[in-house]
Amino acid sequence: MSTHRDPLRVTDLVTERATALRTVGSRERRSHLSAPRVPTVGIDIGGTKVMAGVVDADGAILEKVRTETPDKSKSPQVVEDTIVELVLDLSDRHDVHAVGIGAAGWVDADRSRVLFAPHLAWRNEPLRDSLQARLAVPVMVDNDANTAAWAEWRFGAGRGEDHLVMITLGTGIGGAILEDGRVKRGKYGVAGEFGHMQVVPGGHRCPCGNRGCWEQYSSGNALVREARELAAADSPVAYNIIERVKGHVPDITGPLITELAREGDAMCVELLQDIGQWLGVGIANLAAALDPSCFVIGGGVSAADDLLIGPARDAFRRNLTGRGYRPEARIAKAELGPEAGMVGAADLARLVARRFRRANRRRIERYERYERYAQAFRAGAVRPTRPRSTTEEPGA
Repeated sequence: MSTHRDPLRVTDLVTERATALRTVGSRERRSHLSAPRVPTVGIDIGGTKVMAGVVDADGAILEKVRTETPDKSKSPQVVEDTIVELVLDLSDRHDVHAVGIGAAGWVDADRSRVLFAPHLAWRNEPLRDSLQARLAVPVMVDNDANTAAWAEWRFGAGRGEDHLVMITLGTGIGGAILEDGRVKRGKYGVAGEFGHMQVVPGGHRCPCGNRGCWEQYSSGNALVREARELAAADSPVAYNIIERVKGHVPDITGPLITELAREGDAMCVELLQDIGQWLGVGIANLAAALDPSCFVIGGGVSAADDLLIGPARDAFRRNLTGRGYRPEARIAKAELGPEAGMVGAADLARLVARRFRRANRRRIERYERYERYAQAFRAGAVRPTRPRSTTEEPGA
């Protein structure tokens, strides 16, 4: 009986994909130039929405779908089911070769498990292998800030930069580091959690358990907290926003504050300036540690444009170590908007698709050689050879 295994068995494919994925990180810089120009799916999983899109090799979104994120109290299986449904829906209309996941959480160094997700019930969740077994295509999992930074480096505000730091301002602060075109994930995969640098000892309590974290002073949560506190105190400077929400303070949101600031509301302009100044202080600290050539500011709060980034640039220059005697990093707003994480995840998945395609092609070639040999053997064209016993005399 032949012991040859079918080269297309799903278990073999999953093993091959995992092996291919482990080689991606060391060759990201050049790999994207020769990755297959095939469509891939990128998925951005956040606390409120799951967005999936088919992305081509030039970063263009061919189709996009989205749905609400299942409630955090539900099992991880429910979120996984949502991802599979979106991918299968897109696969009905597109030839999908790989899937990339950008997850709002900590992903391990092998990019196989979500160690922790603050807005989902993921704790050491083997997301990559679970999805590969169900989708039968290569799957790549990474932190959503890493995928957004990759997209901005490839297609957006970071093009041409060799040392880039991305800061994502949303509910909290996320971040990512690229050096020489490679995402720096750290020993354990959780580099770039800039939002939890302590900037005010003993300051505001952070959900992470510490006090004075950067994201408590420069994030969407910080912006809304300050506005609501002023409105709840019935401050005269808050009358305009109180009137806008008809006195219902919980209706005050970040987009509303930005809208009023653009209309010239003095309190909202001042709040964005405060957030921007804290942003500049944190960027100056990162410049002292990492010395990048460019900071890219993304996330929902960055929609305030120069109302936020202008004060950030001013505070950065005032707080930069060695100011006046060193080159200053460029500070740019992200160009790809809320789709950056999805586009970057799809593009990183394309690298995995290339390695899997090569490995699978070699597997099929070996199988075809075996089949040719087997056919020749059955036809009597070749005879099996018996290994020589070590006890036999030469010529016996």
